[in-house]
Amino acid sequence: MNFTFLEIDHVQVAAPKGCEEKAREFYGKILGMKEIPKPENLQKRGGVWFQCGSHQLHIGVQDDFQPAKKAHPAFHVKNLAVLRDHLIEKGIAVKEDEPLEGANRFYANDPFGNRLEFLEWIK
Repeated sequence: MNFTFLEIDHVQVAAPKGCEEKAREFYGKILGMKEIPKPENLQKRGGVWFQCGSHQLHIGVQDDFQPAKKAHPAFHVKNLAVLRDHLIEKGIAVKEDEPLEGANRFYANDPFGNRLEFLEWIK
């Protein structure tokens, strides 16, 4: 084959119509991701985009929205325990799961019920 995968460019998480302000509050203010502009021709679809390290997270509007309970993005985090405490302080439930060798991790849901994983690799 004459092609090469370089990396994941972005991950999209679905949300219901009118999700933008809740997404900005959670992903922007609580998680601290920087909002980035959507291309003008895609703005009419709704949703909001964020920068997450060298990748992007897109919150896209889905008319028949159902939260993702199994499929999920996993975010590599520095100082995971600080993030866990921060989310708990903000009233966001965190869920521990089966250990993953070489990493500490937990799960939380975004305001739309989508499952998110947060992990920190142990050196």
